[in-house]
Amino acid sequence: MITPDDPRLIGRSKLMTGVDRLISQVAPGATTVLIRGESGTGKELVARTIHARSGRASGPFVAVNCAALPESVVESELFGHEKGAFTGAIQQRSGRFERAHGGTLFLDEIGDLPPAIQVKLLRVLQERQIERVGGSRPVSIDVRVVAATHQPLEGLIQAGSFREDLYYRLNVFPVHLPPLRDRGADILMLADFFVERFARVHNKEIRRISTPAIDALMGYHWPGNVRELENIMERAVLLSVDRVIHSHHLPPTLQTAEASDTQLQGTLQGMLDAYEREILLEALKSHRGNCASAARALGVTERVMGLRVRRYGIDWRRFRRLEASGEEDDPTEM
Repeated sequence: MITPDDPRLIGRSKLMTGVDRLISQVAPGATTVLIRGESGTGKELVARTIHARSGRASGPFVAVNCAALPESVVESELFGHEKGAFTGAIQQRSGRFERAHGGTLFLDEIGDLPPAIQVKLLRVLQERQIERVGGSRPVSIDVRVVAATHQPLEGLIQAGSFREDLYYRLNVFPVHLPPLRDRGADILMLADFFVERFARVHNKEIRRISTPAIDALMGYHWPGNVRELENIMERAVLLSVDRVIHSHHLPPTLQTAEASDTQLQGTLQGMLDAYEREILLEALKSHRGNCASAARALGVTERVMGLRVRRYGIDWRRFRRLEASGEEDDPTEM
């Protein structure tokens, strides 16, 4: 997603404005924060933003994905170990808590922590001290903990796999991240951001996203949230050969009737009609609703152009009104 050294929240929807307000309120202090939301919504980005806006910004930010750590090494990874604590421990090693001293420790997917480690984590949060594996001397730490999960912790508590006392210790200041499907106003802003970013990374020039491509992006339900949008826009940037992101640069899941909420048929004729309509829209958009000029650019007669425009129900007057007003068009209203 957003680069770690550039933790910016992209979006001006009401939901994201609320999230940004919560972050501004909690960031300056040392309160433990629990970020909740579906996978791919940007929980680590929020954690980095909290760190960047805090008085600990000059200190380390250490991220741990609890779900990715094998149960046999979780304790050592978090709390470190002494030399000889177990086979292979040839020297003392600091854990993530010690490395985050003076800064922020981000514990992602906290719901996947083994029960035995949950007990130790609760003690650390209460006493602000850790003990390395194989050690007997407590080590004081100054660490702000930000945790995150996509799982319903309340359900895990009911199932007996997550400690209720740890839940209350973590849930001091909850922040809920909305899914991308509820942030329609942010989709185009995010898409533009990712296009600009990946065009720079891959040394390509991309000037815009076509209207049909925007329609597909706006109509999709985004089960993978912002992470899925990021991956899709990188792929589209790589596929573009004319400095424009077209709908055919998007994955098939965005081009089907079910995924994009359109009535596109699955037949060859249906796909040809959809592509023809995209070409007409792009020509009219480029020529600001001037059908004669668009027809010349496409190498067809004005009569053929008029027939095609009427066939697909395209309102060419809209592009002409935009030219008269000098405003940019809002493709979401197409």
